[in-house]
Amino acid sequence: MKADERLPEPELLREGGFRIAARLFARGDIRSTERQRRRLREFAQREDPLADAVVEMTRAMPRGRGRALFDEAAERGIDSLDDPPRELVDFFRRVEATPYWVDQRRLERGARAIVRTGVLSLFPLGDMALMGGYLASRATKPLVGTGEIEHAASRRLIETTRWWLDVTTPGALRIGGVGYASALRVRLVHAYVRAAMNRREDWDYSSWDRPINQVQTAGTLLLFSLVYVVGMQALGVRYSESERADIIHLWRYVGWLMGVDDELLPATEDDAWRLWWLLMVTEFGPDEDSRRLAAALLRSYAEIGGRGPLGKVWGELAVRLHGSISRLVLGKTNSDFLGLPDDPLAQAGVLLAAAGNFAAETVRRCVPGATLVQERLGALVRERYAERLARLLDHDRTYARHMRTSVEPAA
Repeated sequence: MKADERLPEPELLREGGFRIAARLFARGDIRSTERQRRRLREFAQREDPLADAVVEMTRAMPRGRGRALFDEAAERGIDSLDDPPRELVDFFRRVEATPYWVDQRRLERGARAIVRTGVLSLFPLGDMALMGGYLASRATKPLVGTGEIEHAASRRLIETTRWWLDVTTPGALRIGGVGYASALRVRLVHAYVRAAMNRREDWDYSSWDRPINQVQTAGTLLLFSLVYVVGMQALGVRYSESERADIIHLWRYVGWLMGVDDELLPATEDDAWRLWWLLMVTEFGPDEDSRRLAAALLRSYAEIGGRGPLGKVWGELAVRLHGSISRLVLGKTNSDFLGLPDDPLAQAGVLLAAAGNFAAETVRRCVPGATLVQERLGALVRERYAERLARLLDHDRTYARHMRTSVEPAA
């Protein structure tokens, strides 16, 4: 293929919700060239030197000491430490030097747009972002390698949800805020997992690339930003163009905090669509690990439903609901491969609910003060939901458990 020739359409855009969304929301020709594909693939060999250096620093210190210093700097700033290690200074001088393009007012507006949808915003998180991400088989290898996703899927789902709530709360991304610190801690978790994978004798660099590389972290960012926006619109939420832009801006900053290279941080929704198209071409190809992880995620929905006869019923309904949302978005071919339930009645219910949401959203946009009321109600619902999750699992915002990463044999 010639360097400037357009690449063929990715499979994810041939059927399902992504196909419809691309035609409705992507403006202009978003196809990429072979030259652009090659440029993107260069980032598959890049990791996160600043975070990786911090991990090496912590391994050379007494157990727990390095992480304690990191946590204090994340919450109080690097200047709160007396004579901190050079690796920590290099890391925090970088993240505390907020980029010129960060607009705190837009971060606030983007967070409020997410908050007003309450727990509805969590459906794209699990059913589209996490489930869809399992189609990228190279990105799943660290997940399978640690054993965390398959063997503790419910815990991981709850932790991811709590992290999402942290970083999307208004005001939480200011330096020292709970969302700011959570983004940096997950970045460090990635570095710990990456170090563990790099110690594996059976890691296949030629097939799987560098573990948790720049392409994969950029892909994760788009799952939480662009795919979220698309998913919410598919569920009937009416985001204005400015709201969508502010949500993309919020996640651009989160991605920057998490170490995504500047070149891979979409500045606009159009940028995000173009990068997403290229990622679908190069990264999305499921394998048996994708099936295992999808099955584990479905089981986690059943487990969160609770115990006893009633809990079992709620769990089964949850599996059918979440599986139906994933199926409508990912399309028949990918859904069948992942083993997602095919329940036409549940799918019809999802579409009917989306139509109801769209009608309610149309009314909200016409009634003065309704958006503010919805924001406050959404914040209250999120708070109550976070309390419910806390009863299911004691949330450790330091993620210390994940920094003691085990290494399992390759799949």
